[in-house]
Amino acid sequence: MHIFKKMLFVIFTSTIALSIAACGYKPSSYYAKKEMQGNVFVKININLEDPKNSVLVKDAITKLLIQKLDSKIVDDQINADIIMDVSINSVSLQTLQYDSTGYNKLYKAVVVLGISYFRKDNEIRKSFTVEGDHDFSVDDGATVTETKRFDAISIASDKALDEVLSKIAVYSFR
Repeated sequence: MHIFKKMLFVIFTSTIALSIAACGYKPSSYYAKKEMQGNVFVKININLEDPKNSVLVKDAITKLLIQKLDSKIVDDQINADIIMDVSINSVSLQTLQYDSTGYNKLYKAVVVLGISYFRKDNEIRKSFTVEGDHDFSVDDGATVTETKRFDAISIASDKALDEVLSKIAVYSFR
């Protein structure tokens, strides 16, 4: 009887393992890598209100493409298979909470990025937007300093870029 239970257990676990392996599951990064295969040129549209953040966004998207998708970044559009345009569509600060004296105490930075790209071989442009936000506080009675604002926008941009990988994977099916 004990051997029968062992055989049944082996058959059961083998069946489950085969069914999971046979389902063909692949992570979204697999499809995103396939979509961004080749040389990529990243073009950033500089936001005149936030030129420092525009440069940070370009660096972050380049880092994402290299580290997560193994893309090859090129400095010239002529050598590129894929051309990606990145822009900061909007940056806003919203007041979330006031203190007892009526001063703003808690803020939310919201960044909306526009991403579009196309392969030179088929010229079909794929576009999407991603949004990121970051809540931050200031000292009582203080205003938002340029450093706080810059840091908050930078963190919100990073959060927005977290969505880029999944969006590219989804667009690989279109």
